[in-house]
Amino acid sequence: MADIRFDMASRTYPGLETPAVDGLNLAIADGEFLVLVGPSGSGKSTALRMLAGLEPIDSGAIQIGGVDMTLVPPRNRDLAMVFQSYALYPSMTVAANMGFALKQSRVPRRQRDRRVAEVAKILGLEDLLDRRPKHLSGGERQRVAMGRAIVRDPSAFLMDEPLSNLDAKLRTQTRTEISQLQARLGVTTVYVTHDQVEAMTMGDRVAVLDGGRLQQVGTPRELYARPANLFVAGFIGSPAMNLISAPISGGQVRLGSTPIPLQGLRARSGEDLVIGVRPEALSLADEGIPGRVTILEELGADAYVFVEFEHLHRTETLMVRTDGAAPPARGDDVHIAITGDHHVFDEAGYPVRPPEDPDDDTPGSESRRVDARLG
Repeated sequence: MADIRFDMASRTYPGLETPAVDGLNLAIADGEFLVLVGPSGSGKSTALRMLAGLEPIDSGAIQIGGVDMTLVPPRNRDLAMVFQSYALYPSMTVAANMGFALKQSRVPRRQRDRRVAEVAKILGLEDLLDRRPKHLSGGERQRVAMGRAIVRDPSAFLMDEPLSNLDAKLRTQTRTEISQLQARLGVTTVYVTHDQVEAMTMGDRVAVLDGGRLQQVGTPRELYARPANLFVAGFIGSPAMNLISAPISGGQVRLGSTPIPLQGLRARSGEDLVIGVRPEALSLADEGIPGRVTILEELGADAYVFVEFEHLHRTETLMVRTDGAAPPARGDDVHIAITGDHHVFDEAGYPVRPPEDPDDDTPGSESRRVDARLG
């Protein structure tokens, strides 16, 4: 096992001017499960391939266990990679697929068979060792791909969207299995996904990338409760945070005709802010923002209510999470109250917080706090 460090690591593909990964600084502790998440083109898979040695590093460095890996070939990095496509050999049995890397390393047959049997027991593959991949389900193939990585006993696992080919139910089951397995083995794991639900449910910490740059890294709770910028606020959370633009007028911001408290902040009149409120921080009430229900999504215990309201001479929509036992009907006139935390972002997309805020430790927060706007 080993810790991993990206030190201003960058990669620009030939023919392109914009880096796919731009000055990535990221430290991953020994035994940690870290998830890289972001939309398509955010640089997450490129960062993983740079770590694996499958993409060159144009500037900066990557260290594994304190050793600079910039010029070390992939086979000498002691990493095991699990791909989206499984990459199993169709003509080989499950046992042969799992033991192939050990065979290539000239591990003795008896030792190889013992190691494959041990890992097959961990993964529940004991009864499948003589089968070939075409006779396996998608989930079983994924477990074989995992087993092939585990038998090597590497310093770290690298996983590139390994659940993308599974259906929704199997994906949920398998992500739980992977999390439990990683905790049991205690091996440093870097996991790439575009699915923020996967990221939030699996990672000890989550690193959010966009446009090749690290936006924020922290525990799932930290990212959810204290997003470092507007991108993270809108990307993390399912369903997404409600984000509504509103100018400051008369020392306050309004959603429709309803004033929104600015938590003691002072800002210049006319300045545009973005108010962020998660669906569970809103509730249907007797008073508040007036609107009309346009969409109702009933999910059993919960219901998501989409409410249109008039805001600054345009129509906006707020999503409210409410009790699924007695939701309103489509077309009903309702009022929305803010009953939980809300977030305020400035024109540049960064949180507006009081200067004395002792908990603002987001990267670059001191330089981004827009002190002039806070009075």
